[in-house]
Amino acid sequence: MNRVFITDKITDPYIEKEVLGDELSPELHEDIEVLLVWHKKITNEFIDKLPNLKALVRYGVGYDVFEDLEYIKQKGIYASNTPDYGTDEVSDTAIAMIMNIARGITRYDYLCRDYKDGSWQSNTFNNIKRNSDYKLGVIGAGRIGGSVILKANALRFQTYFYDPYLSSGTEKMLGAKRFDDLDELLATCDIISINCPLNAETNALVDEKFIAKMKKGASIVNTARGPIVKDLDVFYEPLKSGHLNCVNLDVLPSEPPKNGLMIDAWRAKESWLDGRFLINPHSAFYSDKAYFEMRQKAVLNAKRVLDGKKPINIVNGLK
Repeated sequence: MNRVFITDKITDPYIEKEVLGDELSPELHEDIEVLLVWHKKITNEFIDKLPNLKALVRYGVGYDVFEDLEYIKQKGIYASNTPDYGTDEVSDTAIAMIMNIARGITRYDYLCRDYKDGSWQSNTFNNIKRNSDYKLGVIGAGRIGGSVILKANALRFQTYFYDPYLSSGTEKMLGAKRFDDLDELLATCDIISINCPLNAETNALVDEKFIAKMKKGASIVNTARGPIVKDLDVFYEPLKSGHLNCVNLDVLPSEPPKNGLMIDAWRAKESWLDGRFLINPHSAFYSDKAYFEMRQKAVLNAKRVLDGKKPINIVNGLK
């Protein structure tokens, strides 16, 4: 009894209680076998305090909250995530941001406040193109990135992707051109959508060198993980100089954002930004149904462990 504990975030575990009943513990203790984790960092020291721990189940997609996957594996503990609850919600947000950039919506909203009589309709951006003339590059074409590509295809974007981990032929299924070299994608595409996981390879992937390799006047959308971007200030000079057109973000390297050149300019609504730098407060995952499904799938995965089964969506390679 009382073998599952929720580490953080959930204050009213009505969904979890419906599945687990008395197996859900109100407090952490040595007999806990499964942890349901939101944002709490699971360190090796934390794990060592739980001698009966069998599994860690992350509520969301990202699993960088698990500090050391190899150590968790060595301890014989499963680490798993919940990767498919919000595929449409996140990819829809990415598409909304891509369309915002393609059609200049937030830029027009910002600038038209000062338009006077006689100049209302004539103030159009010369760089606005037809969707079919935009080249959209997706980094990471898994569940969410693949969904972005399929939706962008329906909107007539030219679609490209870079993902060294997908099998040959995925490009045919997605109807997109595949690049084997990230630099080639960056040099080709007008809009880059980041949809890859956060790991040792992608941590701080978007830095000064990454941006310098991008096509002049291109834009970035990130609905994946915040630390894939080295620091928000890497966008400041490229946006100011026009090397970058727009940056739309749902996730940030630090949340909420800390002061810096980019955030200070954004908060001050400096005129040179004119709607080109857009932030959502890490909300792409959410809809009423997705939030319920995330919690339900996570707790059902925890119950599998209590029932003597392996969890699904194992991320640390434990067999």
